Amino acid sequence: MFDQKPKAGSQKNKRDKDPVEITENDTMTTESNGIKKVKDDESVFKTVAYALVIALAVRTFFFEPFNIPSSSMKPTLLIGDYLFVSKFSYGVSRYSFPYGDVIFPDSFDGRILGTEPERGDVIVFRKPTNTSIDFIKRLIGLPGDEIQVKQGQLYINGTVAPRELVQIGDGRNDIPLNIKEYEETLPNGVKHLIWERSDNEYLDNFGPYVVPIGYYFFMGDNRDNSSDSRVLNNVGPVPFKNLIGRADVLFFSHRGDDNGENVGDWWEVWKWPTMIRFGRIFNVID
Repeated sequence: MFDQKPKAGSQKNKRDKDPVEITENDTMTTESNGIKKVKDDESVFKTVAYALVIALAVRTFFFEPFNIPSSSMKPTLLIGDYLFVSKFSYGVSRYSFPYGDVIFPDSFDGRILGTEPERGDVIVFRKPTNTSIDFIKRLIGLPGDEIQVKQGQLYINGTVAPRELVQIGDGRNDIPLNIKEYEETLPNGVKHLIWERSDNEYLDNFGPYVVPIGYYFFMGDNRDNSSDSRVLNNVGPVPFKNLIGRADVLFFSHRGDDNGENVGDWWEVWKWPTMIRFGRIFNVID
């Protein structure tokens, strides 16, 4: 009988100790989980921060997305085209840097690592008469060039830029009825398509005009439907500092409300089969 009592006491002592041991283990596990959660949160925060820094660097110095809201660059660019603009092509200015016109003082008028654009480049720039507006046009005239348009034909430094008729719109293709599509060749050999409604429109006779030093002369490919450098009191010549970057490649294109049709918005996935211009995605811009 005496032998049984110590055993019972031993079992009681064991029961008394067990809860303490379990509680301690639970506390340690909770603390460990808390530390792990904090580390996980820090890891997520760092990942997001790094992603934002990389995205800002890419947008600032390399590529920025733009979309086309007007028909002034048809047939090269269509309403509903989304494209990447190569910002490092011409260096960085106050207008190519995000919010640069707010951050940098008026005294910063130059470019960092600036490189001269080439004739024929399709370029996004800030409108000289209203720098809150982005324009996209084709570079036609370099500093010091003499530009003239006579009955629809472009002359650069007294020499005509040859154009060859490609087709006339018949209302059944992508070209409006009676619009003439030409292939124009610039002095440096760059070939591109233009549209002409006729050779007697408002902007079909211009100049001669000498492009000021430090400025560039731009025209839309849709020659009779483009407000560009030919309209001196609205756009005029564009200073080098206003250039944002070169349009390089399309990454998306949808019909949107092009040609007066409201076929849907890009987020309406169920309409994509008839809305998206799949053949234009990843096209290089010439």
